[in-house]
Amino acid sequence: MQVNKFLVGVVGGATAVVALGGLGTYLLSGTESTSELDAYSTARVDGHKALAANIVEGRTQSKYHPLPWVGKKVTDVSCPTGLKAVAGASMTCVGRTGDGKSVDIPVSVVKATGSSVTWKFER
Repeated sequence: MQVNKFLVGVVGGATAVVALGGLGTYLLSGTESTSELDAYSTARVDGHKALAANIVEGRTQSKYHPLPWVGKKVTDVSCPTGLKAVAGASMTCVGRTGDGKSVDIPVSVVKATGSSVTWKFER
């Protein structure tokens, strides 16, 4: 009887660890961000408010590879312009992998208001 309780405890504990690991991975690997449009982060693209390119580049590079088992590590992310603060706007940024290969990173706006923009990138 004690062996059964021990096995149930081990299986239950292992299941809990896997569940917490999965939840942690999900939370840390998100590709969506909401950024404020303030004096430091706002640019203009085609007459529209836009999130400055350096903000998009930095956030994308830091979130592209948040955990060793999620995504590839990229460096030198660059975007052609700021990201227009208009729902549906998109552009493609470019990064480099550790072996020097170029990686296209599609970026798009999910939602935009007068003071913030919610955007995401694709891995």
